[in-house]
Amino acid sequence: MHRYYVYILTNKNHSVLYVGFTNNLKRRLKEHRSKSNSGFTGRYNVHKLIWFETSSYVINSIKREKQLKKWNRKWKENLVNDMNPDWKDLTWMLAD
Repeated sequence: MHRYYVYILTNKNHSVLYVGFTNNLKRRLKEHRSKSNSGFTGRYNVHKLIWFETSSYVINSIKREKQLKKWNRKWKENLVNDMNPDWKDLTWMLAD
């Protein structure tokens, strides 16, 4: 069975939100943290996992990511607050 993730990352000060999609969240977080690409997350030190959801269907995850990217910041904050009101790093929740 495949598993796909839509996730939201932030930086230390919670001033930036990043929405992403992957089929391997642990690997993807390592890439963000190592700044292996010179993109947005590396430039703004965005690597704190504050929200994620899983799906068995890639098309559902892709649609969800596109939906969230269109949302305004307040809607994303509300989504995070429902799952993680203290905005703690949720990396520990990921299975090996």
